[in-house]
Amino acid sequence: MTDRTPGPFRTADVPLANPYPCYRRYRESDPVHLGPDGRWYVFRYRDVARVLADRRYGRGAQTARIPADCPHLRRSVADWMVFMDPPRHTGVRALVAKSFTPRIVEALRPRIRRLAVSLVTALGEEREADLVERLAAPFPLLVISELLGVPQEDRAWFRARALDLQQATASRVARRPDGFAVADSAARELDAYFRAELARRRARPAFGTDLIGAMLEHAGAASVDDDTLVGTCIHLLTAGHETTTNVLCKGLLALFAHPGQLAALRARPELTAGAVEELVRYDSPVQMITRQAGEDDRLGGRTVPAGGRVVLVLGSANRDPERFPDPDRLDLTRDARRHSGFGMGIHYCVGAPLARAEAEIGLTELLRGLPRLALAGEPVYAEDLVFHGPARLPVRTR
Repeated sequence: MTDRTPGPFRTADVPLANPYPCYRRYRESDPVHLGPDGRWYVFRYRDVARVLADRRYGRGAQTARIPADCPHLRRSVADWMVFMDPPRHTGVRALVAKSFTPRIVEALRPRIRRLAVSLVTALGEEREADLVERLAAPFPLLVISELLGVPQEDRAWFRARALDLQQATASRVARRPDGFAVADSAARELDAYFRAELARRRARPAFGTDLIGAMLEHAGAASVDDDTLVGTCIHLLTAGHETTTNVLCKGLLALFAHPGQLAALRARPELTAGAVEELVRYDSPVQMITRQAGEDDRLGGRTVPAGGRVVLVLGSANRDPERFPDPDRLDLTRDARRHSGFGMGIHYCVGAPLARAEAEIGLTELLRGLPRLALAGEPVYAEDLVFHGPARLPVRTR
């Protein structure tokens, strides 16, 4: 593969630690690229944005890749909002959005901060540690536990099931042959857990004290059944976990690589909210999402046939100089709000306000609580170009 004439795009060939030079070659020379896997890879911001806003592109069936002997996992995934198309998606999203308001997230901020401070304090007691294991992974799981109203005594079990469910992702299956079976068992246990939670809340005289209660309160008017409610709870558990973990880890890596930007953020922590947008743009936590063409379409000068699978390379779109001048430069004062890191259109991430709050608070407390925080070695990236980020990130705290 040369700089001017890139060959067939294969995700296995993309350098995990820095995929952006590879993306740039395709964005400049073959921005709507038919890969050897039969999928269309889309690299420019304007093309990505158009597909995400175009109702002719849907999610399509997502259960086909799950083995038939994993019925619990197949049933759960079928009820995940992110894999739904209208009109079903419309009702479920409205239900979650009504329950998952900025007011709820704002009310959570003191609890999010307490969780962050606790984890940072514990991390500071170790001279060297893995930031993923000690903070970046457990932090969003603890937050979603708070939001869903999971009792304190259940949270260790809850985290273990969430990690098992992640075995269904391609990278983890590649590392563990029984990954789908492990994920199916986790889906079965989480299904039973959330059905019991629904029953427990129905036995109470009032709803709305947490997200499960709030969704249950509005489910009847939205014509949402228990299967969908349970699937939504499981989806909320998984959807924001890896994303926030990767924002925290990759955000810190970007800041360590740009000491001037890191110094500016330490000096002016009030910039952190805006900085999160730039950090998400600069190194997106989700690098790719997939859509299916509902009819023939001309995209970037190519004809995408009906039924064609289209992979939108968000990481490339967010480095497109047509949208973001000098895109390979980290600039925490940049207006990066129109990045595609949380998606666009009807599937724009409903949990984006929570992810932003977690990233802002997590970074603020890390930089304030551990002023000498530094890398203690090279990050080890997970073998995953979709949910993209380190599996291990060694840091030194003092």
